[in-house]
Amino acid sequence: MYFYRNAAQMNSREEQLKAFDRLLTIMDELRTQCPWDKKQTMQSLRHLTIEETYELGDAILDNDLEEVKKELGDVLLHIVFYARIGSETNDFDMADVCNEICEKLIHRHPHIYGDVKVVDEEEVKRNWENIKLKEGKKSVLQGVPNGLPALVKANRIQDKVSGVGFDWERPEQVWEKVQEELGELQVEIKNGSVDQVESEFGDVLFSMVNYARFLGVNPENALERTNKKFIKRFQYLEGKAKEMNKSLKEMTLAEMDVFWNEAKKVQVQASSSKE
Repeated sequence: MYFYRNAAQMNSREEQLKAFDRLLTIMDELRTQCPWDKKQTMQSLRHLTIEETYELGDAILDNDLEEVKKELGDVLLHIVFYARIGSETNDFDMADVCNEICEKLIHRHPHIYGDVKVVDEEEVKRNWENIKLKEGKKSVLQGVPNGLPALVKANRIQDKVSGVGFDWERPEQVWEKVQEELGELQVEIKNGSVDQVESEFGDVLFSMVNYARFLGVNPENALERTNKKFIKRFQYLEGKAKEMNKSLKEMTLAEMDVFWNEAKKVQVQASSSKE
């Protein structure tokens, strides 16, 4: 159970700014006095930033708000760190970072800061992508990072092209596409090469990601929840095997299945107790 503070208990804007100033001061001190912090570069921090971002993602999926707060602090530290490094070469500082995003948000929300009228979220997204193209982007997909994991990238690609009207109209149409791709995969499994099977398998995954979007489901979150669920069930199975002084290789599939179903019941009960 989480303890939620009400609005009256939250920090004031003045207190929030004071806390941010404190972080900037600590960063300055660490950069000039700590041997490790003094040696860091943007390149050396990059992989750590990615790691912290994934840890934040895990905390969000687990709905562990205390951990979310901590991980947000870690990510914020990295942002402040990069800004400090940028200031040392006179390229940018924290104020430049903040002002840059402020100007971008104002420019891309003309329905808030201008006279543009919108009727719903979808129109906001279309306006956003059109404004980006007017800013000099050569492609709607230019903003999709090459280094994104494939599943996340597929979702971002589909979300972005949808923003300019390239989309299906109804979920039923997308499901028909999924079935079509499954049929093509089956054909290649019977007759095709490994490369052809891989290509069709990719088409199935891409269409499933699209279907998830129409259902309002984030496919990355959905798959990660299943990963976590599988890990817990398998570790329960391992624990039972250990209690029996057996290795998993010594157990039959029928024996494993008994404990697997037990693990499912345990998870359901744990989920119900949290609610």
